Amino acid sequence: MRDFIFKRLLFLCSLLVLLICGGMVYSLVNGAIPAFETFGFFRFISSPEWNPTAGNEDYGALSFIVGTVMTSFLALLICLPFSLPVALFTGEYFRGTRAASFIGSVIDLLAGIPSIVYGLWGFYTLRPILIDMNLSEQGFGILTSSIVLAIMITPYAASLSSEFISMVPKELKEGAYSLGSTRSDVVRRIIFPVSGSGIFASYILALGRALGETMAVTMLIGNTNNLPDSLTATGNTMASVIANQFGEADSLKLSSLIAIGLLLFLITAVINFTGKIIMKKLS
Repeated sequence: MRDFIFKRLLFLCSLLVLLICGGMVYSLVNGAIPAFETFGFFRFISSPEWNPTAGNEDYGALSFIVGTVMTSFLALLICLPFSLPVALFTGEYFRGTRAASFIGSVIDLLAGIPSIVYGLWGFYTLRPILIDMNLSEQGFGILTSSIVLAIMITPYAASLSSEFISMVPKELKEGAYSLGSTRSDVVRRIIFPVSGSGIFASYILALGRALGETMAVTMLIGNTNNLPDSLTATGNTMASVIANQFGEADSLKLSSLIAIGLLLFLITAVINFTGKIIMKKLS
């Protein structure tokens, strides 16, 4: 009887997750329909126009899609050369030492810091540095946001990657050493192939966090509705435009913002689904 009740409880919890997800999709689709009916789905996602003037309203999501993709993927590129060495340091080279334990604790601390704190740091520290280096006139833009996003997701990716690296069976590494392999050979031929799918999953999760980040990006990207044409240009991401304009929106503009939220949901889902397919091929 206990097993029966426990199984039914697990089933109900799983069903609840599906119902919540389905309810979210239904609400977003229902709220986005007026915008799609007015502008058309393909025109909405391909138009950079964002004109809230009454009587001449015209909304498109292209500028915000481009801003989201640019900031998120640039942040991931910046994150890679920093997070992977840290993961190797804590998960393999100095595993079990005080140094690795201390650095691991610091990484976990950084991963849990609220995003608005990173935004404040970027505004008061990183922004003036970029202005002094003549990389940005006002310190706002895609590059600034991407650097802060990279700093945010680096501890997250490093912590998860370190866990997967440390899970590589000790017997495989000892066998490689017994055959004369060096430490770098073991990393390249044993650790990366065995833990590769897990490391890849870590970066997919980190990218997912970057895609949906709101406050830090809102404080640094410049919040303009222009289509960004360079790394120093200002713009908006899908999350930041919703955060900036949702409170004052109504009617067609509100529907357009909900449509952008639906698109962000779909983009994240596609990236996660693609990541799972690649992970299966790597494993």
